[in-house]
Amino acid sequence: MSKNSHDLLSTVAQKMPELSKGQKQIATYMLEHYDKAAYMTAAKLGSLVGVSESTVVRFANELGFDGYPELQHSLQELIRTKLTTLQRIEITNDRIGDADLLEKVLMSDVDKIRRTLDEIDRESFNDAVDALIGAKMIYIIGMRSSSSVASFLYHYLNLIFPHVRLVRTTSGSEIFEQILRISSDDVIIGISFPRYSKRIINALEYAKSQSAHVIALTDSATSPIAEPADDLLLAKSDMASFVDSLVAPLSIVNALIVAIGKKKQTEFRKRSSVLKISGTNMRCMKSPIHLHRENNRL
Repeated sequence: MSKNSHDLLSTVAQKMPELSKGQKQIATYMLEHYDKAAYMTAAKLGSLVGVSESTVVRFANELGFDGYPELQHSLQELIRTKLTTLQRIEITNDRIGDADLLEKVLMSDVDKIRRTLDEIDRESFNDAVDALIGAKMIYIIGMRSSSSVASFLYHYLNLIFPHVRLVRTTSGSEIFEQILRISSDDVIIGISFPRYSKRIINALEYAKSQSAHVIALTDSATSPIAEPADDLLLAKSDMASFVDSLVAPLSIVNALIVAIGKKKQTEFRKRSSVLKISGTNMRCMKSPIHLHRENNRL
């Protein structure tokens, strides 16, 4: 496959007749064990199949990659979309082994945030903040594990704006009904990571067709929800285990909330005051049962 497509293994197989003997050994191993090869260094892969590290690098170049790290990343993206939960657990066990699990996972998360910070488009981030502030209605949608990120964003935006809707994703028809009246005055932010949700893809494409402003929070410029996006926010979410790490997406969401809160301080203070007063009044209210018991004691 080309580095941006989903048929890497097909390309490896097609290239086989053109490869040198050593490169064919690499290709054969990769076709049979791509899940394991994705997390091997060039040196380790070469040692395993009986070739030099430089042969592995040339093999990556032969496939059209600038270097082995790019090929490795493409393999990792491939397995994230294809492997079952059981296969992912097995890979995790192979990668971590007897290492300090806590340190391994936390350091991996630190690396994701660092790489996200290095690569995120500041202009897209700032445009997303302005779009959310200027929206007549804000729709937020996320499925599976991404739904937790969507709920987190909804909770805080709802404290700032009176016009935020968390789209429920029980079925495709229900999603469509909830965003049916979306317009050019509105913003929708979709959150999706491998395996990408077809429902979210359809929702964002529909929103785009209605001229709504689309914000996509995802892991790659080749993600299917990147296509309809006006603002693309990329967060690293490489597989740390049989689940995907969401620390980088959550960090971007935190940054959005802080940036919006800073620009909307007055509105946020007003709504916070109302919520505080409402909460106090609710605590002061007595239920009918409580009042009945008090009357009986009189």
